[in-house]
Amino acid sequence: MKVCVVTFSSTPSESLKAFAASLAKGIEAQGFQVDLIDGSREENAKLTIYQYIAVGTEQCSVFGRIDEKIAFRLGAMGMVQGKNSFAFVKKKIFGEQRALLRLMKVMEKEGMFI
Repeated sequence: MKVCVVTFSSTPSESLKAFAASLAKGIEAQGFQVDLIDGSREENAKLTIYQYIAVGTEQCSVFGRIDEKIAFRLGAMGMVQGKNSFAFVKKKIFGEQRALLRLMKVMEKEGMFI
């Protein structure tokens, strides 16, 4: 099975990239083919060929806000409707639960199964 780990970040974040890389390494240890995609930087990335998509981001504020461009970028990455998915948010001191709920709402709006 082909799996993709996509990260979205408004600012370059090494800790988010490291978390995504370790997640990809764990999935790969299970015997799956894994690709890492930086959704904020890669304009022409397509998610149509993947059976499972992990989407991660970090919150932009203490109130759990996430980047508004995630919905647009995720929609422009090909057909993701009906794909199994996983959402994760980089942990901060406060507000990560709201950020995770907002990310899952964006993914469900695109038709992804969480």
